[in-house]
Amino acid sequence: MHRRNGQPTMLPLSNIQRWNQSCYLVSLRIIRHNCFDSLQVFRSKLETSLYIVFRSVTMNHQAGARTSLWDECGHPGKSTQQRRLHATSNLERIKAIMANYPEGHKVAALIPTLDIAQRQHGWLPISAMHEVARILEIPRMRVYEVATFYTMFNRQPVGKYLIQVCATTPCMLRGAESLTEAAEKKLGIKVGETTKDGLFTLMEVECLGACANAPMIQVNDDFYEDLTPSDMNDILSELKAGKRPKPGPRSGRLAAEPHGGFTSLKSPPRGPGFGIQPGL
Repeated sequence: MHRRNGQPTMLPLSNIQRWNQSCYLVSLRIIRHNCFDSLQVFRSKLETSLYIVFRSVTMNHQAGARTSLWDECGHPGKSTQQRRLHATSNLERIKAIMANYPEGHKVAALIPTLDIAQRQHGWLPISAMHEVARILEIPRMRVYEVATFYTMFNRQPVGKYLIQVCATTPCMLRGAESLTEAAEKKLGIKVGETTKDGLFTLMEVECLGACANAPMIQVNDDFYEDLTPSDMNDILSELKAGKRPKPGPRSGRLAAEPHGGFTSLKSPPRGPGFGIQPGL
């Protein structure tokens, strides 16, 4: 509320405020005036109602796509038409994926289709999500649900090299914070930022599934493991030079083999705490 000429007036609602308010009212109306035999029926009616509300809220923003509720970055760029899955090879891949599922279950191909769209654009603009919904013949809301749930889908532009530093407990105990500090110093940016030349985006993420090789990072699709701050600097220098650093452990070991070499049932067991960094 604010006052104009001494009279209280309502501030204009943003799209997000209008969306939240509408969702609440729709849910309340359904619960008060309907009695459902099953949770599935309730969910179906609720999804349908919320989708109708969403269409009305975003109707004025779908043409340009950049000012839509779901396009968080407001990044100027290509038009909706240009951001479609125009590559013939991509469309053929999507058709091949959809062929793996029974008729009427195209939605099962949603995640791999979003991945293909992201690889084409480098991120997932709202227009690409709409195109995925059109191809799979599903409501756009179903696409938004998935794209906003998984952090692997980038809903704003990222650099050519997406540097993801694992910050979960095993990597943190093995020095992940020092890797982040080295990257910030080398690139001149903070976590969540992109370099001015559009080459690097630095992020901290949750577990990447290589705990036995902590600390580690992921650069696009490649894992770099058993890292030190010096290794991080070397990797970034190679990427800046247009080279692709060799993925895998930097400690000299093969994959996740033990640091102390292979053991057998005939050799004496290692003592407690073997291989743990001295500071722990």
